[in-house]
Amino acid sequence: MKALKIRYLIIALIIILSLLVSSCSLLTTDNSAPPDTSSPSSNILIHPGWTEPAIDGEALALPSIADVVALVKPSVVAINTEYVSYDIFNRPYEQQAAGSGWIIDEDGLIVTNNHVVEGAESITVTLDDGRTFNVDINSVATDALADVAVLRIDTNNLPAVAVGNVENLRVGDWVVAIGNALGEGISATNGIVSRKDVSITDDTGLTRYNLIQTNAAINPGNSGGPLVNMAGEVIGITNAKISAVGVEGMGYAISIQEAMPIIEQLVQTGYVVRPFLGVQNLITVDQTVVSFYSLSVDTGALIRGVMAGGPADTAGLQAGDVITKFGDQETADVNELLRALYSAQIGQEVEITFWRGDSQHTAYVTLTESPPS
Repeated sequence: MKALKIRYLIIALIIILSLLVSSCSLLTTDNSAPPDTSSPSSNILIHPGWTEPAIDGEALALPSIADVVALVKPSVVAINTEYVSYDIFNRPYEQQAAGSGWIIDEDGLIVTNNHVVEGAESITVTLDDGRTFNVDINSVATDALADVAVLRIDTNNLPAVAVGNVENLRVGDWVVAIGNALGEGISATNGIVSRKDVSITDDTGLTRYNLIQTNAAINPGNSGGPLVNMAGEVIGITNAKISAVGVEGMGYAISIQEAMPIIEQLVQTGYVVRPFLGVQNLITVDQTVVSFYSLSVDTGALIRGVMAGGPADTAGLQAGDVITKFGDQETADVNELLRALYSAQIGQEVEITFWRGDSQHTAYVTLTESPPS
């Protein structure tokens, strides 16, 4: 038993000595040079003369939106309409809608969008001071193509808003949208001009040109209201927004530069005079249209109707023809044809290239004045 204890003691001493030797080897100094861990580019000077920029603590103050709203809000009106709709069983029922407008003349002239009043059987206008007026439907002049309308209420001495100059408008300029958002009364939102001269295609397939894009919040009911600059001048008529999932801050306004000639004609004549071709029910040619109508060309504007005695009829155009060129402009779709047409002059003779069946033809059309709507 005593021998066994001595044996365990010896083993323990051997283990302790081994640990001591290992510790000593770990503490031994290595006189070799350490590896070079510096980066190859650590000694490269990017810009030897650079100094950090000075900090300017005096940022420009943001403009007062309140002053603009106080100036313009008395000129903005709420427009409420009633019209007849039909259910799935073709039974009529009344619906209400809300929009906005703005006073352009102190004698009761109000500008809005065509789609705000289109098809309405009754229209009421509520002023900022709370007064409400019924609008005579016969005093409403509209233009669907430009989506502009002018109506009149029976009063005077109204606070008309000033019209601004779009040519001086810059991307980044502050703007304010004022209108009857959600039909809950006149409110204001602000933002900047995001883009100019924008083109978008609406739900009807019609492309609108030269729009002003803004990130000011645009909601249902804002349509027809003014988009104003920081001087309180109207530079656009709020018209539309993109409301797709994941899209924010993309509202649009009709440039006042584009709208004013339309407004002037609506006030003076009740309708807009444009060059007139005398074709009806135009369709943009695509692969579906090509297959359905067995066309020989895959782009252009298909004519589905020609007005008797109109310019196109006189020049020999027929239903089923596909217009591919108007003057010197290629017309790959209906929007391009209309834009070329409305850029022409009344009385101008225009060379039109079109396809009939599997052959190409040319016609010379003298444009006339568009008839009243």
